Amino acid sequence: MVRRIQKVAVIGSGVMGSGIAAHLANCGFETHLFDIVPNSLTAEEEKAGLTLESPAVRNRFVDSAMAKLLKQKPAPLTTKRSLNNIKTGNLEDDLKELSKVDWIIEVVTENLAIKKSLYDKIESVRTPGTIVSSNTSGISIDAMAEGRSEDFQKNFLGTHFFNPPRYLKLLEVIPSKYTDQAVLDYMLAFGEDAIGKGVVLAKDTPNFIGNRVGTYGLMITLQVMREKGYSVGEVDSVTGPLIGRPSSATLRTLDVVGLDTFIHVANNVYDNTTGDEQKVFEVPAYLAKMVENGWLGAKSGQGFFLKKGRDILELDLDTFEYGPRKALETPSIAAAKQQRGLANRVKSLVYAEDRTGELLWSIIAPTLLYSAELNGEISDSILGIDQAMKWGFGWTQGPFEVWDAIGVTQSVARMTKEGYTIPAFVNALLDKGYDSFYTTIDDELHYFDGTDYVKVPRNEKAIDLALYKKQHGVLKKNAGASVIDFGDGVLLLEFTSKSNALGLDTMQMLNYALDLLDQSDDFIGLVIGNQSKNFSVGANLAMILMEAEDDNTFELDAVVNAFQQGTLRMKYSKKPVVAAPYNMTLGGGAEVCLAAAHIQASAETYMGLVEVGVGVIPGGGGNKELYMKQLKGLPKGVNIDLLNIVSKTFETIATAKTSMSAEEARDNNFLNFADGISVNPDHLLYDAKQAVIGLVAEGYQAPTREKVPVVGETGYAALLLGAEGLKNSGFASTYDLEIAKKLAYVLAGGLVPYGTLVDEQYLLDLEREAFISLVQNAATQQRMQHMLLKGKPLRN
Repeated sequence: MVRRIQKVAVIGSGVMGSGIAAHLANCGFETHLFDIVPNSLTAEEEKAGLTLESPAVRNRFVDSAMAKLLKQKPAPLTTKRSLNNIKTGNLEDDLKELSKVDWIIEVVTENLAIKKSLYDKIESVRTPGTIVSSNTSGISIDAMAEGRSEDFQKNFLGTHFFNPPRYLKLLEVIPSKYTDQAVLDYMLAFGEDAIGKGVVLAKDTPNFIGNRVGTYGLMITLQVMREKGYSVGEVDSVTGPLIGRPSSATLRTLDVVGLDTFIHVANNVYDNTTGDEQKVFEVPAYLAKMVENGWLGAKSGQGFFLKKGRDILELDLDTFEYGPRKALETPSIAAAKQQRGLANRVKSLVYAEDRTGELLWSIIAPTLLYSAELNGEISDSILGIDQAMKWGFGWTQGPFEVWDAIGVTQSVARMTKEGYTIPAFVNALLDKGYDSFYTTIDDELHYFDGTDYVKVPRNEKAIDLALYKKQHGVLKKNAGASVIDFGDGVLLLEFTSKSNALGLDTMQMLNYALDLLDQSDDFIGLVIGNQSKNFSVGANLAMILMEAEDDNTFELDAVVNAFQQGTLRMKYSKKPVVAAPYNMTLGGGAEVCLAAAHIQASAETYMGLVEVGVGVIPGGGGNKELYMKQLKGLPKGVNIDLLNIVSKTFETIATAKTSMSAEEARDNNFLNFADGISVNPDHLLYDAKQAVIGLVAEGYQAPTREKVPVVGETGYAALLLGAEGLKNSGFASTYDLEIAKKLAYVLAGGLVPYGTLVDEQYLLDLEREAFISLVQNAATQQRMQHMLLKGKPLRN
């Protein structure tokens, strides 16, 4: 049968259920969120004269969850508009609605009897062929499927999302022994392509992959901490970014997860294992006492850490009192920070002969051995284990990648000497004469499968740009950017400077790419994209400050003009240019996108013109383009309120409004409704390339140069009033007001009559003049210095 999921039902509106519903709604799916009917009234409901039959009471749980979605941090919704994709209901009045959906996700209490009772209800209304899955974090999928109809069993599996679903990439898909292979294959592809997840096929074992290995590592850390006398703060000071783990490290992670939740997960493994493995998952007495005290972590305000004013205190596990947070300070830490690359840093720390090395070896070595022992039991390959830990727990390197970093032969020799049992899988690797679980053969990454190296499978949509360049080379490059033949007649411009800051070298490569488009019939269009941490944080601030401090006005004018002309040329290219932004896309990065024929943005794109924070206004045409993007979206022949449009543009730039998603960037007019959004960031460059090909197939025509209507002198006066209002209400400093005046003049088009049609170059000249005058101001230079030194804006 041909499957297509369009409508989804999520049953259970707690934090996890509502988060899954929000993620599906963000991805554009019609989502129904259900919960049970309350069996008693609240005091407020009684006071309001409501009864158990009142609709507001019957949908209380699910309606409350919907309200919380708008308040939660980090935000589960990419835009408030996503709420329009969610319908609510309860399992008594609206049960029949389950017959109309294509996928039902159960997210109720981790209790087998409760789940099976719910499945009885689902079966009474479910349409044959509808996929049903459980978001269980550890209950047996086989056990849940027992006793169900054949059609239910064939279409049933586990889909374990990680919290928060919008931000954590991992989705574990767990088939039962009854699951139809076609259903499994469909869900594996759907999870990656349609809802943007890193999908890992897991086996039906306790806590599956991520929570099995992750919980073991956390429990080992808790044991070592107590046995070897480390403090809470000392452990977290070296088990975070220093070794490629999240900034929440270990104990702070437990606080965020919730100690009660963590104990539940640990107990699940404890109850389903035996021997030495089971002993590791035995909850320590101090942890049980913390939960008894109500010290559950972040949700209760205290756990291993307590925030008091501006200070963060750590718990002393002997006295159960909070005191100043400590950090390990050893020679190995200072030495490791001088190492290049995470792998070298981790290796130097693990083998260090001090308290840092002792701690890290004592927690990393057992975790590596445990991962190897479970290979084949919880996952078909080491690849699944490594991906689960990276995508679900935020590790930069998975266990087997860490093992490669510290050296398999060297570490096994030490493990053997210390009396550890080496798993057969590891011995098989060493018996082959190999010293790493991963290796590169013919430029392709391979992993050890227990017998030999096999190629890491790759979805064609998940383009690895570094590998692509290694295989195909680059056409031309400098310090700021590279131009690559991206195949199928498409070019790629990749930013390559530190933080992808944009300078003259970037513009040189942009012009080189545009020259190729103009001069060669071999190329049909250009993608601007990369795979760094962020798309671009903006212009090269250090270079601008240096020229300003040296009073090199001529050079500054040339730089700004080059940026303006580059984006203008890009805009009017006869062949389409598609920008592929993601993560931080600020200042000049946003200006490049605004000038593109099409934007194909990653769902997590944080876009804004933030130049006021460093004392200037956008200088690469961004003021004009954001204004014109709104004008372009209006129907022809309609009487337009130019002042309303320019006021929105002014507010967006003057307040440095930055989107918290691509959808919010659309709300802020950086994207229009023809621009695309990729739910899977790994597919972004592929999608952008397809956008170029699609535009060409549709007969792309470059935009016609037209004059721009401006609000002129009367609009300028109105914008100044708005700026004064921002200052008077405390949203703008004295110098912010000076910057706002310059911005208002540029957006108004100068002191011309309202409705005057002006050329784009005229607006660019106004913008450049304002930019240069601001850069020459000492207050702006102070802002730039502060940003470069502190990494945050100065409000002078």
